[in-house]
Amino acid sequence: MSDPMRRTRGEELLLARISAAAGRQRLGRRRATYAAAARTARTAHAKALPARGIRCLLALVRHGGSAGAGAANARDAARLDLYENGLTVAVKSRIHVVRYDTTSVFRTETTRAADTGHTGAACALTDVDGERVVLRYEPERGEVPGWWSGIEQGVIRAQLPRALAALAKGERLAFGAVRLTGEEIGWGEVSARWPRVRRLWTGPGAVRLDVDGTWHELGLTGPDIPNLFVLRALVERLGGDGAR
Repeated sequence: MSDPMRRTRGEELLLARISAAAGRQRLGRRRATYAAAARTARTAHAKALPARGIRCLLALVRHGGSAGAGAANARDAARLDLYENGLTVAVKSRIHVVRYDTTSVFRTETTRAADTGHTGAACALTDVDGERVVLRYEPERGEVPGWWSGIEQGVIRAQLPRALAALAKGERLAFGAVRLTGEEIGWGEVSARWPRVRRLWTGPGAVRLDVDGTWHELGLTGPDIPNLFVLRALVERLGGDGAR
């Protein structure tokens, strides 16, 4: 009887390729593996893909329930390996490598047309070669998968200290159309000094900022703002006593 835990030759070769790619980018120790835990849409080069391009890619995910989707899902099943300093995404014959300290992550909620009211989510990450790979998932019972939480925590851990240090030096940061300095946060022609800022709220189709107890629409959505969770962490650190 064969050992069900024994890897096939193909799995051994894939693992070797993943480990080599991770080693070249100094991702550190492997922390978790999610085999076929997510699926991918097609990739596109970051230089040719502004925020509206992200939305176009995510449209492919949104309408992914059409005829033949089962075969496509099987082809596009992605293996994710999370490391200390980044992750790898192995899909088809490609291995994408993402570093937490340099990546831009865009996230959106999606609704499958074939299943009205059924909401999933997708995120697009910039890899070390300047391409964006789009991952999607359908939360069970509203639960966020462990790999998404791992990515979010990894990016915050890598980018938040650097962002705080830059602001302390007087530099200006931009998260899409949202701008930050050590004194204030602004969007469009509106700005608010940090002691007036309480919290940032994000939801499907909207991003809102609480300033002095009044909610302000930023006129932006998740796909418009890179690393939205890093921006939220900055608001929590720099905002007034009510920030949380």
